[in-house]
Amino acid sequence: MTVLLNEFNQPVGAPLTGWQGCPLPQHCNLQGHYCHLVPLNAASHSKQLYAAWLQAEDDRGWTWLPAGPFADFASFNQFIIQAAESRDPLHYAVIDNASGEATGSLALMRHDPKNGVIEVGSVIFSPRLQHTTAATEAHALLMHYVFDTLGYRRYEWKCDSLNAPSRRAAERLGFTFEGIFRQAIVYKGRNRDTAWFSLLDSEWPQVRNALSAWLSPGNFDEHGKQRQALSVLRARQQNPQEQQK
Repeated sequence: MTVLLNEFNQPVGAPLTGWQGCPLPQHCNLQGHYCHLVPLNAASHSKQLYAAWLQAEDDRGWTWLPAGPFADFASFNQFIIQAAESRDPLHYAVIDNASGEATGSLALMRHDPKNGVIEVGSVIFSPRLQHTTAATEAHALLMHYVFDTLGYRRYEWKCDSLNAPSRRAAERLGFTFEGIFRQAIVYKGRNRDTAWFSLLDSEWPQVRNALSAWLSPGNFDEHGKQRQALSVLRARQQNPQEQQK
C-alpha cells in the first residue's frame, strides 16, 4: 500500500475529496424475499414477539443481551415500548413474510453521520428466527440500507467476547474481527470484554454479491436446504478465479 506523506514528510491518511458526511438513519420499510423490516411498534409487535420467545426451551437466548429475560408479558411489553421510542438505537422489527408476524428485532445504533460510522446492535432474534434464511436476510437488508442508501463508510458489530455464536455470525456475514476491548462494559452485574468487528464500504460490494447469491431462491432445494454455503460464495467473490471452476 502506498504511504502518503504531507509537507512535513509525515505519513497521513488518504484524502476524502468531497466528503460531507451521511444522513441519519430513519424508520422505513425494507422489503426482502423471506422477511421485511419495519419500525418497531409495541402495539403491533409486542404480543407476536413475546409469543415467539415463549417457544424457547429456556432463557439462554438472553445471556449476552443487556435486557431480559422477562418474567411476564407486562415487563416485556414495557421493554418494547421503550425500544420503539428510542431514536438511537433505532429499532426495526423483523417480519416473517410467510406468517406476517414479528419474530425478532435489531437496531442501528451509535450513529456517527459526520464520520460515516454506524453499528448494528440489539439483535434480539427469537427461536423462530434464529438460524433461518430470514435471519440472514434481515441483516442483509440493513446492510443495503446503510451502504447503498445512506452511504456510510464503516458498519460495526460488537458483542461480548465470550459470545461465540455472535462472533461466528459476524464473520459469516463478512465482518472483519478487529480485536478485544478489555473491561469495556459492565452489564447484568458482570464484566464484558467487547469483541469488535467492522465491514467497510470498499468491502461491501463483494459481501453484497455473495449475500445476494446465497439468498437467491435457486440456492435452496425443495426442502429449504442451502446448495452453497455463504462462506463458499464469499470466498469466490474474494477470488474471482474460483468463479471459473
